[in-house]
Amino acid sequence: MRIGINAQKLFVSQDYRNAGISRYIGGVCAHLPGIPGDEEFLLYTNPQVREWPGVTGPRLRLSPTRLPTLSPIMRILWEQAMLPALAIRDGIDVLHCPLNVLPLASRVPVVLTIHDLTFIRYPDRFHPAKQRYLSTFTRYAARHARRIVADSAATRADVIEAFGISPDVVDVVYPGVDPDFRPIDPDVQSQSDNLASFRTRHNLPDHFILYLGTLEPRKNVDRLVRAFARLVRQGLPHSLVLAGGRGWDFEAIDRAVIDEGVEDRVRFPGYVSRAEQPLWYSASDVFVYPSQYEGFGLPVLEALACGTPVVTSATSSLPEVVGAAGLTVNPGDERALADAIASVVTDPVLASSLRRAGPEQASHFTWAAAADGCVHAYRAAVGSNWGGAAPETRSTFWKPATTSARSVPGQVRTP
Repeated sequence: MRIGINAQKLFVSQDYRNAGISRYIGGVCAHLPGIPGDEEFLLYTNPQVREWPGVTGPRLRLSPTRLPTLSPIMRILWEQAMLPALAIRDGIDVLHCPLNVLPLASRVPVVLTIHDLTFIRYPDRFHPAKQRYLSTFTRYAARHARRIVADSAATRADVIEAFGISPDVVDVVYPGVDPDFRPIDPDVQSQSDNLASFRTRHNLPDHFILYLGTLEPRKNVDRLVRAFARLVRQGLPHSLVLAGGRGWDFEAIDRAVIDEGVEDRVRFPGYVSRAEQPLWYSASDVFVYPSQYEGFGLPVLEALACGTPVVTSATSSLPEVVGAAGLTVNPGDERALADAIASVVTDPVLASSLRRAGPEQASHFTWAAAADGCVHAYRAAVGSNWGGAAPETRSTFWKPATTSARSVPGQVRTP
């Protein structure tokens, strides 16, 4: 069986800024050849990815486009106008579209990955044209895909409710974590020296609270600032480091910092390179990710893997990721958020317990298991002759689901 994969968003450079989807495609695809079977994989890549040393081989090949698909408009045109023809030309049996949408004219069965429905849950956080595009095309894609892969049980439940999809065709396949996210070993001098050099290079305070991700209100960063200000008024000596690129309505975060009078205690290092992300986690006392909604929450998983204590939201997919290895709070409760942070940074016994539990929890999420789950979806798509929509359950109204992983009756691919 020949599997085609839309890998236009794959970048093998670690510093490519749209790293989330690139990391997903790369993590899954790098492990596909290791899954036993007779499948062959053809990756339709952008012009910058013409080789992938150590990954390509007899079972996995690249087919880079000549068009400038780094532009969003050109990429969409390529996906809709050219990808269906390429799939027919190349004898593709199943086409995997890993970013919410599929070619409208595809005559090849499609496996669709849906990462989240943020554009429905928070439509005001998107440019109107982008929000309409994602809502319209994702709804169509979900109802015409042979199989749907969701990043979490929470996302699976949301997809079923939002689009009226039969639960039988939606699988949960958790993403993995890259091996370079791991605890610093104090007994290995080179690792300790590297962390010390990193601290010096960035002039980091001895103790700080870290947020790493897009800086926008949907991530609840402004509320984190207000919770931090509570702790400052209580005498906490820590600084707050808000690392990441500026997102939609960043000004709300700036206003919170100024209104709370903590300008001298909050730092904005800007975009953090992929290579340095493990060091940021390892240098911090606690990682706080109070997002209102996440399809998976990869930064939480990466922090856990580094052995960094985590405080995150008790909503959407985040409890699935953190398990019992971190603290979860109501993201709308500033006092609870402040109390959770304080409990970690002032209780060495609790912090030590979380540092031990994090890597163990993270070890359950591997790219090999994610690749295996995708291959199962490819095989399930063969022979199916209908899309995912269940007409009798189609929904015109949606509220975000809070179903936990343990209560979902469908197929959940875990490591």
